[in-house]
Amino acid sequence: MISLFHFLTRTESPGLRLGIETERGQFELSDFLVPGFFSMEAWLRHPDPIAWIQERAERVSAPLPPDAVIVAPVGQQEVWAAGVTYERSRVARMEESADGGDFYDKVYAADRPELFLKAVASRVVGPNSPVRIRKDSTWNVPEPEMTLVIAANGNIVGYTAGNDMSSRSIEGENPLYLPQAKCYDGACALGPRIVVVENLEVLRHRAIRLEIRRDGATVYEDVTTTSRMKRTLEELRDYLFREMSFPNGVFLMTGTGLIPPDDFTLQSGDVVSISVEDAGTLTNPVA
Repeated sequence: MISLFHFLTRTESPGLRLGIETERGQFELSDFLVPGFFSMEAWLRHPDPIAWIQERAERVSAPLPPDAVIVAPVGQQEVWAAGVTYERSRVARMEESADGGDFYDKVYAADRPELFLKAVASRVVGPNSPVRIRKDSTWNVPEPEMTLVIAANGNIVGYTAGNDMSSRSIEGENPLYLPQAKCYDGACALGPRIVVVENLEVLRHRAIRLEIRRDGATVYEDVTTTSRMKRTLEELRDYLFREMSFPNGVFLMTGTGLIPPDDFTLQSGDVVSISVEDAGTLTNPVA
């Protein structure tokens, strides 16, 4: 298994640097060590990203700096999200809606999926950085999601863990408030690493776990699997790429099947941990 990650160092040259993890360990990728490979953008723009990274994974040898700090694996990519892709999400969004939310039932059954722009790179946080809840929202939850990494040519080349923070009280007032409920500073977290995939079949059976801790105690914990998704990953990808191009690649959150009960809301100081099988655990305190 090959995975990629972004890291920063405190003692060496500033700026995002790209790391790789293989069966041999963790290493640094850079343009002077591996010619032509220096960024997430370079990888996702390549016509055959999988073959390119596999060839370089065999010969990279630069050790990871000892003070490397893992950050969000996003460069210049947009982050998009899909909604109502699990039955549990459909039910939850109907329950939160002031008028019963029949439109969510229609979206779940429709040919066209719900897709929306979740975040630009500057609004994405990585492992151990705080996610936020809105001051003007009274009902807030994390949404754990397997997040696809899609190359500029439209090929799904990897996945990571994602947290699609959601202000349910705002969205419940009116579905047209979705951008305010979903898009704000600290509303999107990604990481810790991107797992490179050749066979998309493995993505149809990834376990997703969510744990929320408060004052050191677990207040919510559950697990689901991507096999419960109604829509296929290719379907979501194909609709996203209709009439849109992503020259630097794109991240696509694939929806959530884990939602805390209606009497639960996040509080400042909570700690959210999201695990996607093989991609590691994304942990964020709530600010």
